[in-house]
Amino acid sequence: MKFSCEKALLLPAITTASRATAPKSSIPALEGILLEAGSDLRITGYNLETGIRTVVPADVAEGGTLVLSARKLGDIVRNLPDDVVTFTTDGLNVRILCGDVKYNIQGIDPEEFPELPNVEPQNALVLPRATLGDMISRTIFAVCTTDGRPILTGSLFEVTGDTLTVVSVDGQRLALRREKLEQNPGKDFSFVVPGSALSEVKSICGDGEEEVTITTGARHIQFKVGSTLLVTRRLEGEFLNYRQSISWKSTISLTAEVKALMTSINRVSLILQDNAKNPLRCIVGESCLYLSTVTPTGDASDQCPVEGSGNDLHIGFNHRFLLDALKAVPAEKAKLLMGSPSTPCIIVPTDAEDGQEDFLFMVLPVRMSATWDK
Repeated sequence: MKFSCEKALLLPAITTASRATAPKSSIPALEGILLEAGSDLRITGYNLETGIRTVVPADVAEGGTLVLSARKLGDIVRNLPDDVVTFTTDGLNVRILCGDVKYNIQGIDPEEFPELPNVEPQNALVLPRATLGDMISRTIFAVCTTDGRPILTGSLFEVTGDTLTVVSVDGQRLALRREKLEQNPGKDFSFVVPGSALSEVKSICGDGEEEVTITTGARHIQFKVGSTLLVTRRLEGEFLNYRQSISWKSTISLTAEVKALMTSINRVSLILQDNAKNPLRCIVGESCLYLSTVTPTGDASDQCPVEGSGNDLHIGFNHRFLLDALKAVPAEKAKLLMGSPSTPCIIVPTDAEDGQEDFLFMVLPVRMSATWDK
């Protein structure tokens, strides 16, 4: 096997494929990436749950396959001069040349590298990569990170007519993002994608304007972005009935400047320790939201102007959950809908029609043991 490739093309491809390698495994091939030289160069990483394959142009003198440690290969190529890199193999011995730099390293038997799953199409949809990246960014923070309910460790993708809705839930909060599709898939369907795979899809999407094709099969889902392919297992089970969760009617509606509210929350949360369970205390007054925190070592308070009144509603929240939701709001202002100390806070666009929001975030309150003063 012998091929040559520009470092400027090779390094990004190695970095992308390495996202799907196992950091540690009893199978050495899973810590490596597969290089296949034919009419071009295909580079693949696969950890048995998610696989990434990308293609780069290369000058192939002799075809073949080899597997190299993803970490070692990445470090080597990253430190090579900006020139053409040549790979030559003799069995499992691999020689890497670039300018005056030479490496001789040991490869891994390609026969040990698992085959990337083939996705037999059942349904498909197409959307701009920037749109998909944005939908993932504004929902992935609410994906469940524990294995109590495996189905919630992913995001629900729901196609209804010409609309795609992405929903993430972790039991304490919910994030929803909705977008019109330029190409109607022609049928309604849904599937759940693991959150770990969506993090990689988001990285692959970047800021380009190319389209992403999402293809679902019986057991796997495929994302195709340009010359890069990501395949992941689909999560099976019954996802939370999110419509029922957000269908309650609020009695309090506030309009707040997102940055101003985040600044106030950050101020009063500075004295909270990372492992503390002390809630952010809120009193919803007339045109003002009073915020405070109390810990055994001190307390802090601030107030943020809002439009609307909450009749002095006392309610507590996990400050990190509230901040995560506000960070994902793609607007300068947002509506905060509340009802009682035990009902959730829903954050929606200021111009949203009921049930037609492009984004919606829900945070459950923390039960307070006692009332408090401003």
